[in-house]
Amino acid sequence: MAHVKPDKQLVQIVAEHRFGNHAPTIKVAAIGGGTGLSTLLRGLKQHDLSITAVVTVADDGGSTGKIRNAYDIPAPGDIRNCLVALADDESLVSRLFQYRFNQAGSELDGHTLGNIFITALTKVTGSFEQAVIESANVLNIRGRVLPSTLANVRLDAELADGAILQGESNIPNRQSPIRDVFLTPPNPEGYRPAVLSILNADLIVLGPGSLYTSILPNLLVPEIVRAIRASSAPKIYVINVATQAGETDHFSALDHVDVIDRHLGPGVLDAVLVNTNRASARAIGRDIPIEPVFPDSLIHLDPRIKVVARDVVNDQNPLRHDPDKLASVLLELAQGNWQDHLAEDELAPQADMITRKDMVVTGTGD
Repeated sequence: MAHVKPDKQLVQIVAEHRFGNHAPTIKVAAIGGGTGLSTLLRGLKQHDLSITAVVTVADDGGSTGKIRNAYDIPAPGDIRNCLVALADDESLVSRLFQYRFNQAGSELDGHTLGNIFITALTKVTGSFEQAVIESANVLNIRGRVLPSTLANVRLDAELADGAILQGESNIPNRQSPIRDVFLTPPNPEGYRPAVLSILNADLIVLGPGSLYTSILPNLLVPEIVRAIRASSAPKIYVINVATQAGETDHFSALDHVDVIDRHLGPGVLDAVLVNTNRASARAIGRDIPIEPVFPDSLIHLDPRIKVVARDVVNDQNPLRHDPDKLASVLLELAQGNWQDHLAEDELAPQADMITRKDMVVTGTGD
């Protein structure tokens, strides 16, 4: 029977089990929330990387919204999704964390067990921070999941017609384009471990995910933005495969980048990753109010920002990113594998607009 020295930390034991006697050398900080960030994390965990997810806590819809109203805590939902994404996909505990009660009329209807678990841990430990740490231990995740702030913030939006919408869940129901989003209360303190993870990262990834409601809430935390600006690591924004109804209607790839630039400041982003697989366009039916997002408009992008054009969509669901394709491209970038050639066959449909732009790391992504 093996014996462990008393002073040997659990995290070290787990690291040695997974990677031998070495820890991952490349540190990736992934910033966002929602389904997009979870998708990315599922791909990244398959590689020998040190992964930190910096996650929004501004969600107020569904189970999360009910819990926030009742217990006055930061949003647990996106945190839960990222914890599960970094856990063993097949484990019973992972499946339990995602279990959603669906008995109509029940007080539990609509709640997920993971949200309830994190809420209970917050009350037992007296700290949302500690609840997230203990949940990560229970799930034995491969990496870290950190809130961007511990403040109990609400995401609000100002619309082009001057109207103000309160709460993230109300933003997609708007009647006018979004002018900007902001947190209430404003300028919350950044969570120190999240700030440090960004400063110490070898690669910083923004997205994929809902632009205004998953990515920007993190960029409304001043210390998070300052850390991104101060870091010497390459910073890449993963543009969504398609627009999002009620949030980024009719947005081009350039429109997405412009919003990120406005919050980070010019010259901060080093690269953007955009899909080239036209299957995403074919998957959109006439009754679906979204549009595919391709590199065409990026001919007008700030020339300091590299364009990484790849097939990164899921073959079964071309309106979603593929975790493995996405992670493989980002791993290439983290390892400094930046090629400067253009795969004209893949980008032929828009080649007349793109060939004047310096495209990098093009290919199939397989």
